[in-house]
Amino acid sequence: MFTEKANAIFQEVIDTYHIKDDVYQSFTNKYDKENDLIAHLLYRKCWIDTVQWHYEDIIRDPNIDPVAALDLKRKIDASNQDRTDMVEYIDAYFLDLYKEVNTKKDASINTESPAWGIDRLSILALKIYHMNEEATRSDASDEHRAACQKKLDVLLEQRVDLSTAIDTLLNDIAAGDKYMKVYKQMKMYNDDELNPVLRSQK
Repeated sequence: MFTEKANAIFQEVIDTYHIKDDVYQSFTNKYDKENDLIAHLLYRKCWIDTVQWHYEDIIRDPNIDPVAALDLKRKIDASNQDRTDMVEYIDAYFLDLYKEVNTKKDASINTESPAWGIDRLSILALKIYHMNEEATRSDASDEHRAACQKKLDVLLEQRVDLSTAIDTLLNDIAAGDKYMKVYKQMKMYNDDELNPVLRSQK
């Protein structure tokens, strides 16, 4: 199933990131886009999510220097744009993959595209990794570890359900029972023609 591959890649990314555990470490994609495009896209997608997860931790430091916080906020904004772009690249992959499918007359559209489901699966992998850290943290109280283990159990169940839903959606698209569209996010705040503050600086 597709999500078996995706979940394995996400775990690989998260483990690789945490060897250095540094938001400023260099990035190398382990998958060549010519040989395995979807693996290449999934690896890049989860790396963006993993770095941003740690950006979000850092910026919540109550003692962070305001100048550093502003710089980090800009990095988070850029990361959000990269994340959205990667979702659209992944959806473009699926559009191309299923372009020859004869969609049935009674086919329906899903509430979200495959790639936005995959986006949630990537974030879920990060939640599971870090909740497992908390559930097994030796310097935490028994109560803390027990509470986090309960949360971890829910997250693991959620991954099974979300993986099943994504695989079902892809199978339905392949069979012509569902169809997909890709709507560009059309974010306005990064556009110097659409954001009035940026436009005023031109």
